[in-house]
Amino acid sequence: MVRLSLEHIVNIDYTLVEKLLTNFLREYLAKSSAKGFVVGVSGGLDSSTALALAVRSVGPEKVLALIMPDTEVTPNEDILDAIELAKELKVKYHVIEINEIVKTFKRLIPIYRDDEEDRVPLGNLRARVRMCILYYYANKLNYLVLGTSDRSEYLIGYFTKYGDGGVDVAPLLILYKTQVREFAKHLGVPRKIIAKPSAPRLWRNHLAEKELGLRYEEIDLVLSAYLDLEIPEEDIPEAIGLSQEVVEKVLKMYKASMHKRQPLSIPIQSILDSIKVLVIKNVNTK
Repeated sequence: MVRLSLEHIVNIDYTLVEKLLTNFLREYLAKSSAKGFVVGVSGGLDSSTALALAVRSVGPEKVLALIMPDTEVTPNEDILDAIELAKELKVKYHVIEINEIVKTFKRLIPIYRDDEEDRVPLGNLRARVRMCILYYYANKLNYLVLGTSDRSEYLIGYFTKYGDGGVDVAPLLILYKTQVREFAKHLGVPRKIIAKPSAPRLWRNHLAEKELGLRYEEIDLVLSAYLDLEIPEEDIPEAIGLSQEVVEKVLKMYKASMHKRQPLSIPIQSILDSIKVLVIKNVNTK
């Protein structure tokens, strides 16, 4: 029986990881003919790591940081940490409060009730507002939007479709959350940011592990066992030392969120062929 521990996952060569990702981003930017990257920075682990990686890859002069708090739900500490990091990395940044944009949506949406009842759609709306602002700057400056999501959250669907999932390039999708923490140390991200609990901040006191009911250490072990080592589902609990309940919960999230990771769905080929036949019939009869 293959045994997998968290040490197997996190103890990898981060110098090589940096080399692979910086080369990837440099080549991607060159091929796109864009001038740089715009990054949404929250003051949390993933976005701070993505910003540091972007600077290492193409230099601070080709990176723009956008800090987009909704001060109704975003702690001031996160805003200050994001600003401090941008200054430390010598990148240009803008702080854009999205409060009034969100309030306008709430005022105009007929079925909006209150922040608690509408917590999830309102939280996702905040993520989508930020995506719109990122693309405004990307369009204006001929930049690419650099995503900040990690592999763990992507694989369990813990992201907003057309929100933080709406990006041009997503370098951290090759790293599990536990690996991102180690990579952040390698890149010199401040310890106080690395030590923060994962917190999407889509609503007040929003913490990832509290919402998920799982620790990222557990999530990463299950995903790595299933996807990297291809251990049969029934053998995973013994291989990683976690309960069947935890394994089933993680894999249920992975399977249920498949649609969020797939390209736009269109009708199957046979339906398209039927439409073509109708067009051809019109051409031949008129």
